[in-house]
Amino acid sequence: MKHPAPALPAGQLTIAWQSASLLLDYPDEILIERLPLIRRALDRLPSSLAEPLTATLEQLAAGHLPDLQARYVETFDSRRRHNLYLTYFAHGDTRRRGVALLRFKQTYLRSGFVLDDSELPDHLCVVLEYAATVDQKLGHQLLLDHRAGLELLRIALADGDSPWYGAVLAVTATLPPLQGDERDAIARLAAEGPPQEEVGLTPYATPAFDPAVLPMPTFPGAR
Repeated sequence: MKHPAPALPAGQLTIAWQSASLLLDYPDEILIERLPLIRRALDRLPSSLAEPLTATLEQLAAGHLPDLQARYVETFDSRRRHNLYLTYFAHGDTRRRGVALLRFKQTYLRSGFVLDDSELPDHLCVVLEYAATVDQKLGHQLLLDHRAGLELLRIALADGDSPWYGAVLAVTATLPPLQGDERDAIARLAAEGPPQEEVGLTPYATPAFDPAVLPMPTFPGAR
């Protein structure tokens, strides 16, 4: 399915997606040290993106790191509707999800992006970093292909008053307005939730990036 190209300038998308990727990752000392750098980069964005990203950033900056880490685990590792793995919303832990994961990996390989087996390729932080720093067009397509799950994550984080809501809201703000079929898909996911069959899962052109603005890729195997 073909989707419209991003409406925002390429440089703004790079900053927005990489900032969201960093802010949605597990909080540690390195992230806290990077917050001033991210804050300065957000000055280059329109308010529709800068404000929600800043809201997440400020809550992380104001928090006590052990508390943030505990809340992150409770938010993203314990609740099915807060899952950061995009294929989970449509497929759950079912056999079909393995095929969907392979499509992510094949997309990355088209750009020469290699991810090792320590991280699944549909993790939102990985997808955003790929879109920001490797291949903006294909990364945008991956986000759009999994729009329903992304929007369901946004809604769930908003309902839970999560510090990470603003980062996901900013990501959805970089995408075109929802259409009727997409709204229906979100409603179905909200009503039914991910499938519950549990099986094992086998791991399976962007503008020049300025590391002075935001850090370069951090995920294992990214090169």
